Amino acid sequence: MGMRFAGHVPDARMLVLASAAVAAETAALCVVIVLNVIDSVSGRAWTASNAIAFIVLEAVAAIGMALVALGIYRVRPWSRTPAVMVQLFAGIVGIWLIQAGRIGWGIPAVLLAVAGLAGLFAPASLRALTHQVSRQ
Repeated sequence: MGMRFAGHVPDARMLVLASAAVAAETAALCVVIVLNVIDSVSGRAWTASNAIAFIVLEAVAAIGMALVALGIYRVRPWSRTPAVMVQLFAGIVGIWLIQAGRIGWGIPAVLLAVAGLAGLFAPASLRALTHQVSRQ
């Protein structure tokens, strides 16, 4: 029983799309972490303890998101639910950013969330990520 990757599963292009969406959201979160570190070092953060807490929380979330992206790419059933939750959260944050006038951050977040959900809920992706238990 070898490892399955999205590239080796028939009709798994949508899984690759979902994995890429989560990976891109992870990369965007890493950019936010760097910006928060810059703000913290320059003294523009509310307080040092708040800045450190946010940076640590964001780093933990980025690591988790990277593991979820890897899980989707490796066609691991456990990764579907966290990936859907990440997409829903990214969509909500994207809408909030658009309403706040941050169009440059909000539109990409919403587009990535829609692409990720489309990749996760495609019929081929659902089949690949669902354990099919054969009854004998």
